[in-house]
Amino acid sequence: MGAYKHDTVVPFKDSGLTKKQQVAQMFDHIAFRYDFLNHLLSGRLDMGWRKKAIHELSDLNPKNILDVATGTGDMPILMAKRLHPEKITGIDISEGMLDLGRKKITRMKLNDLIDLEIGDSEAINAPDNIYDAVTVAFGVRNFEHLELGLKEMLRVMKPGGKLVILEFSKPENSSFKKLCDFYFRFITPGIGKIFSKNKKAYQYLDESVKAFPEGAGFLEILKKSGYADTSQKALSLGICSIYCGNKPATQ
Repeated sequence: MGAYKHDTVVPFKDSGLTKKQQVAQMFDHIAFRYDFLNHLLSGRLDMGWRKKAIHELSDLNPKNILDVATGTGDMPILMAKRLHPEKITGIDISEGMLDLGRKKITRMKLNDLIDLEIGDSEAINAPDNIYDAVTVAFGVRNFEHLELGLKEMLRVMKPGGKLVILEFSKPENSSFKKLCDFYFRFITPGIGKIFSKNKKAYQYLDESVKAFPEGAGFLEILKKSGYADTSQKALSLGICSIYCGNKPATQ
């Protein structure tokens, strides 16, 4: 199983913990400001990106959905409103993020529809062929073993099911790319330090985005991991992308 550059990018370089453990610790530390900073740093574009990713599932009409790296539950909440499935399960390795997500879901009276659980993308606690669709929003960069996570999501998906991934990417326009590089390298860590008291978390964001094998490279990894009909849609001049892939119906 292949190893990729982003697999080794970690939030705390002087830590003896694994990437997975460091990422969980990092999100526990910034959970209380996560939603606020997401909206602030993206100029509220992030919610529009999520809605467009969810729209990729509208024709499928999925009844049972898994959201991996669910964080505070934004994707399940939006899917509940837009797709009207029967059940949505969100998993994440950060209990701090999940705790905030559960409170949001309770306020919105969505407990009967959405279940948030501690869970690992590389060892999903679910039987084979159970979910109609799997989604990941800004989470695959945090996988410690990318292919293992992708294959595990394929395992729990029904034949004919669909994977939708929303992830940061690199703009093709050189001038805009330089502007984005500057923003991710200098502005986001500074704002992150002010509001979350954790500059390293947002330095990690910059480093993990740069190291992630996006675009055509990621589509090849999806195919290698067993997905068919793979595609990419660039959003907001390429700041992020929607990647899709299907589980072959004969699998």
